[in-house]
Amino acid sequence: MSEADLSVPFRQRAGGAMKDAHLQEALTIATTKFIGLRREAFADFPEGERLRDLAREIKEATLQSLDRYLEQLIDNVERLGGHVHYATTAEEARRVILDVARRTGARMAVKSKSMATEEIQLNEALEAAGITAVETDLGEYIIQLAHERPSHIIAPAIHKTKGQVAELFAKELKREVAADPEVLTRLARGELRDKFLRADLGITGANFAVADTGSIVLVTNEGNGRMVTSLPRVHVAVMGIEKVVPSMTDLMVFLQILAKSATGQK
Repeated sequence: MSEADLSVPFRQRAGGAMKDAHLQEALTIATTKFIGLRREAFADFPEGERLRDLAREIKEATLQSLDRYLEQLIDNVERLGGHVHYATTAEEARRVILDVARRTGARMAVKSKSMATEEIQLNEALEAAGITAVETDLGEYIIQLAHERPSHIIAPAIHKTKGQVAELFAKELKREVAADPEVLTRLARGELRDKFLRADLGITGANFAVADTGSIVLVTNEGNGRMVTSLPRVHVAVMGIEKVVPSMTDLMVFLQILAKSATGQK
């Protein structure tokens, strides 16, 4: 969704979306696929419901003692050589990240998918500071090329058909390409490879932060997260304090159900 769209009354935008055949096709295909895959994943995993309840209990207990777990997380991150910065507003968060970028002399930042950085409008701040921000998650990369906002927290480009993506790549990358997911993915991978190698700064979100080890945990099915965190000289993880879990044992409960619940992946 573009910024211009937000100036149009909601009912008018909703009516236009309902009449958009491409949008309805994309959403129907994607949502039907996700629902089916999730059902299949949990059909083969009878412990799923029990683990979901346990995950909720862990999360609620963690929030009751959040101050203690945050202190433990910070101590362990710093023990491992990392630095922790607090921010209470989007402006403060942008300022902290820009300060890190300036101090490290960053000119290009590669990013793994992060809704937190979308919420604080980090890309715009980086670009305004003369730092090129490159999304490396395939869905986010598509959205960035289209100058749009993500339409879904898991599948940012859920509103795009493969035909629309092929047209977008032809326009923005000057490459005629078939509307085939494997071909489109291969083209995007080739375009991004050089960006990974040239980037000074890697920016990610965090699915979890483990208090008793100081670990930042990323769950990804594309491999770009590993590239973003390992190739640039500096890694910045942007996360809300609710991402903290007490231990690796607790983390394993969440990891067993996260991908199944989100995308139906086993």
